[in-house]
Amino acid sequence: MKYPKFFDEVETINLQDDLSLFLGSLEDGLVEFSYLDIVKTAGHSCPTVAGAYIMTLVALKELYENEIPKRGEIYVSFKEDSREGTTGVIANVITQITGATETFGFKGLNGKFKRFGLMKFNDNITTSAKFQRLDTNKTIEIIYNPNVISFKSRVPVLMEKLLKGIATNNEKKEFGVLWQERVKNIFENIDKVIKII
Repeated sequence: MKYPKFFDEVETINLQDDLSLFLGSLEDGLVEFSYLDIVKTAGHSCPTVAGAYIMTLVALKELYENEIPKRGEIYVSFKEDSREGTTGVIANVITQITGATETFGFKGLNGKFKRFGLMKFNDNITTSAKFQRLDTNKTIEIIYNPNVISFKSRVPVLMEKLLKGIATNNEKKEFGVLWQERVKNIFENIDKVIKII
């Protein structure tokens, strides 16, 4: 499987998953997510998928500091509806990492390990997403703005050709390279695209 090299250079996200420990799925319940893992489950790499990964990475660092984040013990909310804009895509990525879902997640065992009811849409916030620890109620809100990292001028031209079905093979390849170049630049400029509230 071939993919852009920078996928392997993105910082991984490590969590403690007590459900995995309980069921013997992962030794010590420790789970690690890479950006490549998320790209495979999302089916693509783009500024939205990258942004969801970055928001989660940053939020977990802020919420847990020197502790290992607890998967299944993080509540996430969004100001938009799940069907609005890219919110559903972002929520899907965050679900993969944190386990949090709105209604379709694991119902739990004897009141433990519940994953559903840990995500909310149409919340009364003004940021991109809000993350909350269930054990301490500590919260963090994040604004993600990928627009500060622009595409190369060729991208819209090439995209139009691809969508019309008139792009050459070389143009298709060029488009993919330029698209992922922007994603790479977003990861290299987290301090510019993320604002912590």
